[in-house]
Amino acid sequence: MVELALFALMGLGALAGAVTVVMARNPVYSAMGLLATLLSVAVLYVVQLAHLVAAVQVIVYAGAVLTLFLFVIMLIGVDQVVDTDERLRYQRPLVGGVAGLIILFAAALTMLGDFDWVPPATVMNPDATNGTVEAVAVPLFTDWVLAFEATALLLTVAAAGAIALAAYRRRRV
Repeated sequence: MVELALFALMGLGALAGAVTVVMARNPVYSAMGLLATLLSVAVLYVVQLAHLVAAVQVIVYAGAVLTLFLFVIMLIGVDQVVDTDERLRYQRPLVGGVAGLIILFAAALTMLGDFDWVPPATVMNPDATNGTVEAVAVPLFTDWVLAFEATALLLTVAAAGAIALAAYRRRRV
């Protein structure tokens, strides 16, 4: 029941963020919609016990990539005058009420729900450990170490090539 409620809430959050990415006229609002989508998907990963994937989702995508997007947006320049007049009279109290309801719902789920957020290792299903750090690291650094290192070398060469092409200037003859 709790998983269904979390799935419904985070699914709606991801969809709302995705619609915001596409429909927002201001690129900063689009980036914030992308952040909402990425964080909602990370919570869905946690519900599926894929904690490593959720951590990578938050650190790499919601952290680094989104920061890069915002830097590019600010570098390009969003030269729009922002209108700070509130057109909806009860917007702030309504948002505060909705936020309060979400907090109360989360607190009720936490207090009344009969579940563990992270089950102990002795109770956990061995087949459900596919998202742990150990389950990902052992095959990555034993069976797939050559492919992992080749990919790292390929990405390094590609980055160096992109920098060299960007810095290349034709000589005038």
